[in-house]
Amino acid sequence: MTVQLDVIGLVVADPAASLDFYTRLGVRFGNDFGGHWEAELPGGFRLTLDTEETIRSFHPAWRGGSGRMNLAFRCPDPAAVDTWYDELTAAGHHGELKPFDAFWGQRYAVLHDPDGNGVDLYAPLS
Repeated sequence: MTVQLDVIGLVVADPAASLDFYTRLGVRFGNDFGGHWEAELPGGFRLTLDTEETIRSFHPAWRGGSGRMNLAFRCPDPAAVDTWYDELTAAGHHGELKPFDAFWGQRYAVLHDPDGNGVDLYAPLS
């Protein structure tokens, strides 16, 4: 069972300023999905921008600080999200959000790497 680095996600305080900044660098974002924007990048990656409010909508305890950038790994299926989360937390890594079925249609979990950076695990539910 493998996971694939798929998304570099940024939490932004001023979405208009961030959209302007990255658009000037040639990044083309899709529509606003209620405080969430996605752009396809070369090499198959995606860059996402989320407002602080969007993050708090599913993680009410989130307070920002150093956790403003996340890497997201796509898992092959929803069960793999749970398996990887369990394996990494059993190895002593911090689990921030246990796996859950998110309202946007994914099995989703959040961990921290050894330096405190956010690492998301996800898989489409359908």
